[in-house]
Amino acid sequence: MNSDSDLQIAGDILEVPHLLQPAREHPATVAEFVGLARTIAADRSQWEHLVRYDATSRWYHRLRTGPGYEVWLLSWVPGQGSGLHDHGRSSGILTLLKGELTERTERGTRALDAGAQRVFAPGYVHEVVNDSLEPAVSLHVYYPGLTEMPMHSARCAAAVAPDIAEDVVTA
Repeated sequence: MNSDSDLQIAGDILEVPHLLQPAREHPATVAEFVGLARTIAADRSQWEHLVRYDATSRWYHRLRTGPGYEVWLLSWVPGQGSGLHDHGRSSGILTLLKGELTERTERGTRALDAGAQRVFAPGYVHEVVNDSLEPAVSLHVYYPGLTEMPMHSARCAAAVAPDIAEDVVTA
């Protein structure tokens, strides 16, 4: 029986720095931003204690910033919604942390459950609403950071921007 371990045979890769890929300090691709959102979502200690619920308006808190991006935490009590809007020149990732939300676009309505993620490009027009009977919490990553959120009327939504969101399958 061979008792040599892989470490004994090949050596410790951590001892060969030129073979290691440098870790990015900040996300730079859509996949890395999705990964950032998933990492924050998975670590409830980063966000759960910050959540507040406000019956008069949606509550929000900027959780983190990095070079050119922002991460926001939002709560939604039953009946609260965003109104029909886009995010200007920002792309985004919406991750539902807790509860249920409904997303409405010109293409239809989509129910979002905890763990669901939506990725969208600049100009994507949608409305997000808590149609359930329980509060919801969501995480939003914007790149570049959110500087505008133009509101739209229902009649002009189809003419403003095509529905260019992408679903991201969560594990």
